[in-house]
This record gives sequence, C-alpha cells and structure tokens, in this order.
Amino acid sequence: MAHTSTPHFHNTDGLRQIEIGAREFQCIGALPPFDHPHVYLDMGSDSEIVCPYCSTHYVYSSRLQPGTSAPLSATYNAEAV
Repeated sequence: MAHTSTPHFHNTDGLRQIEIGAREFQCIGALPPFDHPHVYLDMGSDSEIVCPYCSTHYVYSSRLQPGTSAPLSATYNAEAV
C-alpha cells in the first residue's frame, strides 16, 4: 500500500497552463468554496492533459519535485485552507 497521497492542484488564478511534478493528480478547479468535483487525472505516458471540468492545461515537468507546481501557488494543501 502506498504511503503518499495524490497531489491536488487548482487554477484559481485562471492561468493558461500549469506545470506540475506529477503525472497522476487531482484537479479541484478553484479554491473552495468555488471548486469543482475533485477529478482524478492520469497522464499515463503523455506529458500533458486538460481537465474536463475547468479546461486547465496541465504539463508534466521533470524538473519539479513530485507533488509541486509552477507556480507553487497552484498546489492545493487541504490543511492550509
């Protein structure tokens, strides 16, 4: 059993593209209470994916640490909210 959780990202700032350090993650749209259903996305072997709810374009970047994003503000931390 894995001991890590699936990273969550959001696009509250309305960015055209967000770079992330994960190929499997959840998009929540905007920060609560304006979030959409938290949808699980899996890029597989691709390097980009578009969220079917909010149309955010996510691009995988190997230079980022797993679970982080560029900009860092797009990484959702449930404990901080």
